[in-house]
Amino acid sequence: MSIVVQKFGGTSVATTEKIKAAARKAIRAQKDGSQVVMVVSAMGKNTDTLVGLAGEISEQPPAREMDMLLSTGEQVSVALMAMAINEMGSHGVSLTGGQIGIKTDSTHTKARIRSISTARMQRLLDGENIVIAAGFQGIDDDFNITTLGRGGSDTTAVALAAVLNAQACEIYTDVDGIYTTDPRIVPVARRVSQISYDEMLELASLGAGVMHSRSIEFAKKFAVHIHVRSSISDAPGTMIVAAPEVADRPVSGVTLTKNEARITVNGVPDVPGTSHDIFSRIAAKHVTVDMIVQNIAQDGKASISFTVPTGELAVTLDAVESAKEVLGDFHTSSTGDVSKVSVVGSGMQHQPGVADRMFQSLADAGINMQMITTSEIKISALVDRERSLDALRAVHNEFELDKEPANLNDHGPTTAQRQPPRDAVDVVEELQGADMEELIIDGIHSDDSQGRVTLMGLQDRPGSAATVFNEIGKAGIVVDMIVQSHLENSEGSLSFTVPKEQVEKAMKTLRKFQHTETIKGTESEPQVAKLSVSGIGLRSHTGVAIRMFKALAHANINVMMINTSEVRVNVIVDVKQAQQAKAALNSAFADVMR
Repeated sequence: MSIVVQKFGGTSVATTEKIKAAARKAIRAQKDGSQVVMVVSAMGKNTDTLVGLAGEISEQPPAREMDMLLSTGEQVSVALMAMAINEMGSHGVSLTGGQIGIKTDSTHTKARIRSISTARMQRLLDGENIVIAAGFQGIDDDFNITTLGRGGSDTTAVALAAVLNAQACEIYTDVDGIYTTDPRIVPVARRVSQISYDEMLELASLGAGVMHSRSIEFAKKFAVHIHVRSSISDAPGTMIVAAPEVADRPVSGVTLTKNEARITVNGVPDVPGTSHDIFSRIAAKHVTVDMIVQNIAQDGKASISFTVPTGELAVTLDAVESAKEVLGDFHTSSTGDVSKVSVVGSGMQHQPGVADRMFQSLADAGINMQMITTSEIKISALVDRERSLDALRAVHNEFELDKEPANLNDHGPTTAQRQPPRDAVDVVEELQGADMEELIIDGIHSDDSQGRVTLMGLQDRPGSAATVFNEIGKAGIVVDMIVQSHLENSEGSLSFTVPKEQVEKAMKTLRKFQHTETIKGTESEPQVAKLSVSGIGLRSHTGVAIRMFKALAHANINVMMINTSEVRVNVIVDVKQAQQAKAALNSAFADVMR
């Protein structure tokens, strides 16, 4: 008999009437022939209430006791859900994370799942019970209650679906699926019928809000099919699976990360180890770095720009300043009033022109870009926060995301989209003897097929980058990495990579702009090496970039360019050092290579 995991978030169980409605959905699924496991969050704002109570007692309550306190919210929900199911004539059994057998590490308030026992759940399911599991929690080896942190109930649901080899993991929320952007900001935003794991990872980490990135990493690792559905209607929802909705559509969504802070470090030595010296100090302060951009050095000095959450700007600046002990004096600038707008889509890997369309739409709206970074399926630009909503709307309109693709039959997830789950033996073998949430590196690649082009003296005004990339696009030149760090003194540099056989063509195209109001000059390198580390867990395991920088520094390899995403970290190095660099990275990540 197939198993279905249904997860209900806090807004979906906020009242007893909503709990009864959720119970009816579970009973209906059971009557349709499935064994049902429910994962339930705390009711409504219950967790916030508990946090407030703790704050009235202590300004810094112990993390262990916070876990003990916060776990009670889910226990209330599961007990009430079991009562509702029993009252309706079916059989429901509520279980805490510990009673299920969810074992975690001992990192209180943000624990990682190590293993899950299925024996008790399966016995109850075989006895025709609906199992109601408390989301967000587990126990460590000493039987201390632990909680999984933000998005923990989503993670619980996907993890249970993985170990039970469930046919589907249904996430019930107060929205009816994943949208091309936030419909509260752009009312014409369209619900997508299907989205890929990688696209959802990028969107989740960029603030899409419906699903947390950690649960998507889990789903991708164990091939769990997620169905995001409305808890108040029978709308078809959105499937999160391996494939995108439409393979040939370049952009599937646009998103905004509103509260970003930007830090630029100018004048650091252009030598191996510089990036590691800076970012290891930031990591020691437990700050999560988002965008990282390093452009080509000039006169032996490099410039590195990156973003962090606005609330962590001060502690990050202290960490950066401490690097002067090793690197010598350098200049630091920062602002806490920026936001990041991003386009995401698997289709952009195969279609040129996405970047110049995005840049032109922002230029037409009079919006300046302070930083640019790209990955295979994402392009991000940093803009002034006061213009961020305008930027989101402009880009969403440019890619006509309100319109359904011409070749889409959107009647909900089809049979083809509901691919059969992985073989149970394969899943169990992979889970045994390993932490379920361990970092997985599935690829370390070296690409020496590209060259590098750099624009010097790029003017800090709307439209500068758009002007350049419009001409590059007209010339039929394929662009891969784009890196623009924050501009100082009204001008800066922008670098991008192209196929090495197109470097001369790109330089010829750009000569018309030299010594104009757009750029002052250009330079190039006929061949470079792009080193990429890709995998599952790069977002939740924040030390991947640092490990990469450390390995290259120890191998005495200088990093020329950097850009990052949720599924990949890319660096550009001297092509003569490509093999040595790849060997260093293979050694550094040997313990987590798939």
